[in-house]
Amino acid sequence: MNKGLAGDNTEGTRDLRRTMQPLKEVWMQVGLEKVDSHEGVSVKALLDSGATGMFADKKFIEKNGFRLEKLERPVRIRNVDETGNSGGLVIHEIEVNVYYRGHVERMKLDVCDLGRTEVILGMLWLAAHNPEINWETGEVRMTRCPPLCGKNKKKKEKQELKEVRRRKSEEEAAIR
Repeated sequence: MNKGLAGDNTEGTRDLRRTMQPLKEVWMQVGLEKVDSHEGVSVKALLDSGATGMFADKKFIEKNGFRLEKLERPVRIRNVDETGNSGGLVIHEIEVNVYYRGHVERMKLDVCDLGRTEVILGMLWLAAHNPEINWETGEVRMTRCPPLCGKNKKKKEKQELKEVRRRKSEEEAAIR
């Protein structure tokens, strides 16, 4: 017999702590495209609501030949356990196009030591896109992106193009 918060009888209720096997991490397979050469690489990105920014691993970036841009001022970052990052201050960033299931956007990632993780999309990205996340399967759906997002921008451009074509057809029909 399970006891509720007030000690009442909650027999027959499901204890989520025992029946659910939620994921502890959610990963997205994304494409990163270099903005200068348009070469791309596929990478697993960790969604991390505990991270404040968006990050790329220094070794991964060097291995794949992304062009580093020096920051105006170095940035101190801390790990989850509040210790300083082993790579020291963040002094570089990269600018990339990020692709995920029809979604595309240009973003800057801070370059630091992430260990075995290659890319982290943190709270800034999560708040901006508000993706639908299935915590049982790890599926991430981009259904609530902001208007400036690549997916919505392309959709809007297609709608505008359809409207222009429709008006042009109507004008041509009226002339005949």
